Amino acid sequence: MVYLKWAFWLTFWAAVAIFFHYTLPQHDTVRIVNTYEERQDLTDWTRIFWSEPEDQSTSLANRDVQFIQAVRPNGRAIVYRNEDTGWRWPPYFKFDTANLYTEANDAVSTKANPEWYVVKHYGWRNEFLTIFPNAISIKPAPGPDYSPIPWLNIIILTLFFATVWAIWVRWRRFRARRIDPVFDDIEDSWDAAGNAINDRRSRLRRWRDSWRSK
Repeated sequence: MVYLKWAFWLTFWAAVAIFFHYTLPQHDTVRIVNTYEERQDLTDWTRIFWSEPEDQSTSLANRDVQFIQAVRPNGRAIVYRNEDTGWRWPPYFKFDTANLYTEANDAVSTKANPEWYVVKHYGWRNEFLTIFPNAISIKPAPGPDYSPIPWLNIIILTLFFATVWAIWVRWRRFRARRIDPVFDDIEDSWDAAGNAINDRRSRLRRWRDSWRSK
């Protein structure tokens, strides 16, 4: 039972960590090298990794998606998709896909004369699953080593863990006041019943011994 309990909580907190890692904004300092538009197939099991800003997109098998190609300071490539989130989850309320596409085109620079930008995004990049992080905004960076402090993530995670802590403390108090006494009473009843049975057995044993001695 203890192993099942630990397995449950490990699975739960792993799911929470995955949820936050995918949903919370991340910031990459990159050099934008190109933008393009490509038709992407929306398979049933990977559809959750694509935005659905239009009602008809839920029934489409594929659609045109804008992409932003970039290079990190260490030379590794990264590709972002550029889709509106609209009023859906996650709640970034992004409606400026066309504007961001224009800004990305204007931010293209060469390796000989690099211009660095901070791309705010959410999601993951996975070549095997063909999924891309969704770019939310781009802003000029003072240099390739620039890394902004994720204040929003800090605030959200602090509020989340504060809420979890408050719920846990209240649950502990509730259990100590209401649940534990009930179990203690049940345990005492079982102990009393067990003692009564043992007492009866002891008296029966004494009677039997006295009968044999006659």
